[in-house]
Amino acid sequence: MEYLAIIVITSISGVLGTGLGGVAGVVLKRESNKIVSLLLSFAAGIMLAVVCFDLMSEPIQMMKEGSLDWYTPLIVAIAVIAGYAVVYLLNFVIDKHTNPEVKHVDAQHPTTADDLDELIHSDHMQAHKNSNKKLFTAGLVMLSAIALHNMPEGMVIGASYAGTENLLSNLFSGSGFIMAIVIGLHNVPEGMAVSVPLVSGGMGKIKATLLTALSGLPTVFGALIGYALGGINQIMLTLSLGFASGAMLYVVFGELLPEAILMWKSKLPALSVFVGVVVGFLLVMF
Repeated sequence: MEYLAIIVITSISGVLGTGLGGVAGVVLKRESNKIVSLLLSFAAGIMLAVVCFDLMSEPIQMMKEGSLDWYTPLIVAIAVIAGYAVVYLLNFVIDKHTNPEVKHVDAQHPTTADDLDELIHSDHMQAHKNSNKKLFTAGLVMLSAIALHNMPEGMVIGASYAGTENLLSNLFSGSGFIMAIVIGLHNVPEGMAVSVPLVSGGMGKIKATLLTALSGLPTVFGALIGYALGGINQIMLTLSLGFASGAMLYVVFGELLPEAILMWKSKLPALSVFVGVVVGFLLVMF
């Protein structure tokens, strides 16, 4: 029953969150950089608070209570580094395929006015086709990247729930639920980033929305893995929480914050991070 609850909550966070972003992208066909920047930075602040005040501190608290040995902080640090490194390498591999070079082919020199008009028309049509193809390809690349990148995010949710007693009674409270909400919020602009180029590249709106939503499905598999590993024993729980913390720290510092700052070069994203940290702290404490 616990696994079914994990599946439901992560489906809402991963599939529904990304799907809502897909719908927003299809309807709006563009995104407000300022709104998305504030949304990303706020989500980054909440994630940072949950990682620092809950996920990484829980094993330390167990050590202080005597249920874990003195070297627990070292295990946490190693697991955090491993989580950060795995997600970093995953994104590094993905980024190598997100900027394909487009070969330039010189046109033949026209000889008559009719040839010139025909060449201009054909060049215009070819440029339009190339543009649509590039957009469509970019959308597919983003789809694959986000699908892969949702797996460790799901592990964060699962690992967070692994340390929750009476899961069914506390499904909608604690760090697991907070992280599910934040990751779902974070998935909305990601869904927009997938659906906009797919629709602009010629894909149907319904198909683009469904594919975008399906890119959130690996979140569910990741959550099941994180929950299963964290439930084996306290050492595995410590490793799972540390790995999840490292993965989230990369998402915060390697993706969300740089993207938010690039989208809106203002001091307000920094303020939004601060507000997110305070809100995250209050959510964890209560």
